[in-house]
Amino acid sequence: MGKTKGTAVISTFVFCFCFWLIVTWSVSARDLILGVLVSLAAALFSARFFVHEDAGFHLIRFLKSIFYALFVFMGELIKANWDVAKRSLSPNMKVNPGIVKVSTDCKSEYELAMLANSITLTPGTIAMDIVEEDEKNYLYIHWIDVAELDREKAGDAIKGTLERGVKGVWK
Repeated sequence: MGKTKGTAVISTFVFCFCFWLIVTWSVSARDLILGVLVSLAAALFSARFFVHEDAGFHLIRFLKSIFYALFVFMGELIKANWDVAKRSLSPNMKVNPGIVKVSTDCKSEYELAMLANSITLTPGTIAMDIVEEDEKNYLYIHWIDVAELDREKAGDAIKGTLERGVKGVWK
């Protein structure tokens, strides 16, 4: 196992095991042993797909991603859930669905994937595609209520806080 592959397996294992702990919410010996075994198997199988050669485990980046998940993403998730709940429970509230193309300052595959997944996981928006045009990245997003036709303003409304959080993780 080369240095890069070893780092990829370790990074994937740490990620999977942390996810295991969050999902099971248990620290019993049996669950910890099972979590280590399952996480190791998943890491050995998927590390080559999950971590590219230029990445590895970075403690600071890991801590920033935890901060992003708990504070930035959760805040946006709560706001989006509230908005969709209001729309669902209010028959008079107008809905104007559509697809918008917004630019992003995210450059790496990791940044783009994290931003697109964050947008998709918040109710009311779905990232449909990522395209590169003229050395700039754009996201095509299905939005439950196209409240803004200007591309920049629509982009700020959809991805503003999420994009800043993602950029903070990957700098």
